[in-house]
Order: sequence, then structure tokens, then C-alpha cells
Amino acid sequence: MSADPNTISHTSSQDPCAGGRQVFTKPEVVRVGPERSIKYNLWLQRIRALLFVTVCATLGVLLVILPWTAKWTENPLLLMSSHLRGIALSGFARGISSGLGMLDLWLGFWEAIHYHENPKVHAS
Repeated sequence: MSADPNTISHTSSQDPCAGGRQVFTKPEVVRVGPERSIKYNLWLQRIRALLFVTVCATLGVLLVILPWTAKWTENPLLLMSSHLRGIALSGFARGISSGLGMLDLWLGFWEAIHYHENPKVHAS
């Protein structure tokens, strides 16, 4: 069998002379056209862009809002260490988290706005 992902292999066929039994023959390799490969790559590109924008937007909103809620201040992990709790409750740590969230939101929306399909590039 060929390792090329653009090929389909047929390994058996029906032989009417053999009483309807399957007769195994030498495998044939049928090439799949380049237009199918282009469509496949185009859909993979679309799905990747959609997932990237979704993850960036979700993580960005979470990082912007979470430091200013009670879940951030009453975190069981922070209650064990007063030093770590003091750092996490500082305005600097909250601002850094919110800033990273804004950067993540900007990155996701920038990718969504500047998304262009070019199927000729993905023909290889």
C-alpha cells in the first residue's frame, strides 16, 4: 500500500466466474485529483482559524474578567499561602492578567478580520 495520502487502494473484487466469491487481486492505486486536496486543505484552514479565534476570545474574556471577581480572591489555592495571596490580590497581578486577556482578545479578532482564503497557495 502506498503512503501517499492522495491515493485510494482497491484490494479485492467480485469475480463472476468464481461463483460470487471475492477474489483478491494485486492492489491498484487510484489517484485522487488535486481539486479534492485543495478543498481538504481549505477546510482545514477554515477550521483552524475558527478554533484559534474561539480559543483566543474565550481565554481573553476569562483573563480580563476573572481577576476582578470573587473567584480570584477566594481561591482555595491562594488561601493556603498568605504570601502568594498577597501577590495575586495586588493590582499589578490583576492588571497583568487583564492586559494579557486584552492582548489575547486583540490577537483573536485580528486573526478573524485578516483571514483570507487563497486555495492556490495550498495546492501543494
